[in-house]
Amino acid sequence: QVLDQWFESEPLKATLATDAVIGAMASPQSPGSGYVLLHHAMGALEGRRGAWGYVAGGMGALSQAIARAAATHRAHVFAGKPVSRVLLGPDGRAQGVALQDGTEVRSKVVLSNASPQLTFLELTPREQLPKDFVQRIQQVDTCSPVTKINVAVDRLPNFLAAPNARDDRPLPHHQCSIHLNCESSELLHRAFADASNGRPSSRPMIELCIPSVLDPGLAPRGCHVVSLFTQYTPPVLAGGRPWDEAAREAYADTVFDCIEAYAPGFKASVVGRDVLTPPDLERVFGLPGGNIFHGAMSLDQLYFARPAPAYSGYRCPVPGLYLCGSGAHPGGGVMGAAGRNAARVALEDFKWL
Repeated sequence: QVLDQWFESEPLKATLATDAVIGAMASPQSPGSGYVLLHHAMGALEGRRGAWGYVAGGMGALSQAIARAAATHRAHVFAGKPVSRVLLGPDGRAQGVALQDGTEVRSKVVLSNASPQLTFLELTPREQLPKDFVQRIQQVDTCSPVTKINVAVDRLPNFLAAPNARDDRPLPHHQCSIHLNCESSELLHRAFADASNGRPSSRPMIELCIPSVLDPGLAPRGCHVVSLFTQYTPPVLAGGRPWDEAAREAYADTVFDCIEAYAPGFKASVVGRDVLTPPDLERVFGLPGGNIFHGAMSLDQLYFARPAPAYSGYRCPVPGLYLCGSGAHPGGGVMGAAGRNAARVALEDFKWL
């Protein structure tokens, strides 16, 4: 409805609608999807409203930059050291964390960038949390339709709509986010309907990026890495079947067949691929249900209700413990707003310790 007010072109509306459903088990017809579109368009990058950017060196470089900035302020970084639990004092206040190797890291405050489910249901002693709070966290909708496919190719994709130059140099569209299978909003809705019935979409929504065009160091000369953000895939297949290797590869084949129709020769250029279904995203990255936002960006899980009513201000029932990740207000996206807000709240409390 929002897009209909502003645009006439169906392919344009459908392409914009992908940002209204990205990461959400919803279709453009779902109530509240307009907010998700707003959430992805409200930001800015270097003064350009609604712009997004690539991180030089890959997304891991962002974490490394944060770590270097922290180290300049004499922070100690424990990389590759999983946390087993939050340590609490006799008064119930957070006093640090215990690592899985037995090391205890003491602190007057603890900020968690993990999901609300991991933070409060696994790392925090359950008896220290109100029952209604625990119930709310357990009920957070984390259903995810996303399957991420990382691809290595030995040449630049060549799209029928905009053929490559003779010298195969990257063109402007190779530097952008390329949306496939979104010629109409009805196509997106049908893809959603497939997953709602426990079937991977037969014509999935595909967002294709080639970051190595802007960051050549990501791939050998002449080769590229292609990032495919696809949906819809159900977390559990029809009949309760899990995502085994055969199901994972069959879906990837469907995605590649779709890309081949737009860019003939793409499948022949593939030298490697990594397929991450919703269960894989949860296992590898700790995303509950594979949800990239740590919880659906639905109207009942936003603002004062994120992650729970009365606890949207980054504090939680455990004094000294703060939530600073995507599961906190204002939600998902690589923008740092939740972390900055949580840090300000923690600093304010720290003055009184």
